[in-house]
Amino acid sequence: MNKNHSQHELLQDFHIDSFSDDLINWFIQEQRDLPWRQDQDPYKVWVSEIMLQQTKVDTVIPYFNSFIEQFPNIESLAYAKEDKVLKAWEGLGYYSRARNLQSAVREVHERYGGIVPNNAQEISTLKGVGPYTTGAILSIAYGVPEPAVDGNVMRVLSRVLLIREDIAKAKTRKIFETVIRDLISKDNPSFFNQGLMELGAIVCTPTSPSCMLCPVQEHCRAFHEGVQRELPIKSKKKASKQVALVAGILMDEEENILIRRRPSEGLLANLWEFPNFPKLDELGTAKQQLQTFMKTEYELEVELGDFLCDIRHVFSHLVWDINVYVGRFQKQSFQRSDLMLVPKESLKEYAFPVSHQNIWKAFIK
Repeated sequence: MNKNHSQHELLQDFHIDSFSDDLINWFIQEQRDLPWRQDQDPYKVWVSEIMLQQTKVDTVIPYFNSFIEQFPNIESLAYAKEDKVLKAWEGLGYYSRARNLQSAVREVHERYGGIVPNNAQEISTLKGVGPYTTGAILSIAYGVPEPAVDGNVMRVLSRVLLIREDIAKAKTRKIFETVIRDLISKDNPSFFNQGLMELGAIVCTPTSPSCMLCPVQEHCRAFHEGVQRELPIKSKKKASKQVALVAGILMDEEENILIRRRPSEGLLANLWEFPNFPKLDELGTAKQQLQTFMKTEYELEVELGDFLCDIRHVFSHLVWDINVYVGRFQKQSFQRSDLMLVPKESLKEYAFPVSHQNIWKAFIK
């Protein structure tokens, strides 16, 4: 598609009904048996869609099952303690998803009597519910013909319709949303949208699409031109920022572990972690820096022992390289709400980011 091509030209000579039938029939036969597909409960669809953002299906399944067991409905999640919700989310990453989900669920509980809205105007105002999640909930749970455009969908339609727009650009999503409004089955929007997502996940994959198994191969313009591997067009992300940190597993003489809570805003908000600080080359060794930081930040004299490990954690936009040491200090009480001394066996009750879970695993070993 050239920059000036209209949507009318895009769908010219395209057999919309036949494409839709082929896609839906394939989905009915081949769909994976996933726990959130067992009923069309809008709450479960919603939870699954939030969990599936930037996370693979196989990773999500056990989290989803456990989450629904703990918070089976809107009311139970609305009234749950945030710490418990974060603990249930621990390891899934992108924790703002969990906080936004709970905040939005509370609004549904208070404002809509616990019933997830069935229209785009209301549902799209909920915290953390963008255009994709709006379309997914409305089409899957309520049968409303609303587009749900994610990376899988853009990849499939880039190839099927030979759309050469850069899918890394936010405005490109609008092109796909507009096209889907014409393509989507009015009789079965749920299976149409899920079919597009499923096709992108298991057949029309990023690097080596299985074109010979594709149910819509005869409709695919990229396949007929032999350019399916060149699409979609996606510009490169900026390089990740590297951050060097030094952290400590620090114990008092009764073997209680010092942990601190991260700020309530920003990356990994409100999760617990072991004390850690950015490392600055000009301030001596990592070990010396950790001692200095603990003294200046917490007025704590720490005696550091052995180097424990290096932990590297890669986020979407940044990389943490953490040097970890083990140390001890004289027992004292802390006057700060973000610091806590916890017996080793109670540590599992607190939600930690993956990097700090890995620090603890290394320590236990």
